[in-house]
Amino acid sequence: MAAPVEEDPLETCPGTPEFSGERRVVLVAAVALIDADGRVLIAQRPQGKPMAGLWEFPGGKIGPGETPERALVRELKEELDIDTRESCLAPIAFASHAYEDFHLLMPLFVCRKWRGTPKPLEGQALKWARINELKNYPMPPADVPLVAQLRDLL
Repeated sequence: MAAPVEEDPLETCPGTPEFSGERRVVLVAAVALIDADGRVLIAQRPQGKPMAGLWEFPGGKIGPGETPERALVRELKEELDIDTRESCLAPIAFASHAYEDFHLLMPLFVCRKWRGTPKPLEGQALKWARINELKNYPMPPADVPLVAQLRDLL
């Protein structure tokens, strides 16, 4: 009698197959701005940028020597013309996602306090959406699992 064939337990783990070469790691910070009505601000990536047309949480690359919180304070001013403080940013989740030519590592913060009204300074469209509406907006693959984590928090 033949021995039973054991199944590979890793076969049930979804995701990207392992990558055998080197891939640069890109550090990006993102923020879910939550308004007084509990809506979340999302921004549509403008034409000419990678993943144009997809919706994402505002944020951007973390510069050399910069903390994720400092990067978000800077990016929010540059992209949306709003001011906040590092102490107003609370980390809630992170994404680790393998794209074809880089690996994205992205902490997600929540911010409920800022000064000013968000304005699209970089050609992006902005939308205030309820958390249960975010599934209706196509997002980059790294952002998708963050929506569920944000929903659980709110």
